[in-house]
Amino acid sequence: MSSIHASTALKRFRVLDLSRVRAGPTCVRTLADFGADVIRIEPPPGIDPNEAMFAADRWSGDFQNLNRNKRSLTLNLKKPEGREVFLRLVATADVVVENWRPDVKTRLGIDYESLKSINPRIILASISGFGQTGPYAKRPGFDQIVQGMGGLMSVTGLPGQGPVRAGLAVADSSTGLYAALGILTALLEREQSGEGQWVHASLLHSQIAMMDFQAARYLNDGDIPVQAGNDHPTSSPMGLFDAADGKFNLGASGEGNWQRFCKAIGQDEWLNDPDFGDEKLRVRNRPRLTAMIQKIFSTQPVAHWVALLNEAGVPAGPVYTVPQMFEDPQINHLGVARTVPAWQGGERSFITQPVTLSRTPADIARTAPGWGEHTDEVLLEAGYDTAAIARLHETGAV
Repeated sequence: MSSIHASTALKRFRVLDLSRVRAGPTCVRTLADFGADVIRIEPPPGIDPNEAMFAADRWSGDFQNLNRNKRSLTLNLKKPEGREVFLRLVATADVVVENWRPDVKTRLGIDYESLKSINPRIILASISGFGQTGPYAKRPGFDQIVQGMGGLMSVTGLPGQGPVRAGLAVADSSTGLYAALGILTALLEREQSGEGQWVHASLLHSQIAMMDFQAARYLNDGDIPVQAGNDHPTSSPMGLFDAADGKFNLGASGEGNWQRFCKAIGQDEWLNDPDFGDEKLRVRNRPRLTAMIQKIFSTQPVAHWVALLNEAGVPAGPVYTVPQMFEDPQINHLGVARTVPAWQGGERSFITQPVTLSRTPADIARTAPGWGEHTDEVLLEAGYDTAAIARLHETGAV
């Protein structure tokens, strides 16, 4: 048996992972890193026409990072024998996670009501592009589609540039995290009620939630957010500046930081300039202020200004490439990257969980599984004998 738990925090929970691509696996990875027994359930090779997109290249860094700490069971849910295996697993599981289109689980007979009839304590987490109901419920959804519909592309990029996608999968990743939060909340509530429930998360709602202050500005103040480039839309001086040898970010927002900033760069007289008397004035007069700051910053290298400003208590930092990022001493100190041996031989490197628990921290116990690597193992745990397992293989159910 290889039920290795990455942590003891969620060790008592079993999660059946039907998800694929990014949002769902991100959600389940969070649970796996904190010790849940996660069984990744995927079709046998050759069943799904899209398998090359989400299952075939199991050695890639992306697949490995999304699916570490999981076991793999192949199961053809379109076959009665495969569905029977799944429902037997549901009877003793705590959580099922899926990110199909809303109607698929109903067609397969594994919707929430069906699962609840087998295990009233089960929590079904359904992740979708646009929600489980409504006019767009059956639409397919990808991260970039939702970045556009959720407003992010309208505020990303330089002024007048036109819509720009963010350089990472904001909608996918945030949806996965919101779904994990929903699952953990449902597990906590179950301790009181004894009942499971259906957790919904959608890329569209999550993307809009990530718009946060930008969306709140419009809803409450009528301000329509637009592209502000590298300048903060409501704070100044806060943005990207040029030093003598490169660019760095400055965050001198708020009166305290503004005063410390002026004193640190030897410009106390700016504190008495009527154009800069408060945050709103500094935003309104940003072009003049930026030109004055830029003239000073161009005289010294990035390292000089970052050190000087941080010493004065003013937020500032360099702009790294990804390789430079992983060379930073604080990033190394935080243990952001972790390398572990791989079952295929060699090793793989991962991004660790960004939240630390003092007694039961998340960990990475193993790399992502081979396709169906734990099929027989999981079936034995579910009570199937070797002859029954052989028949399931023969029928193509696993």
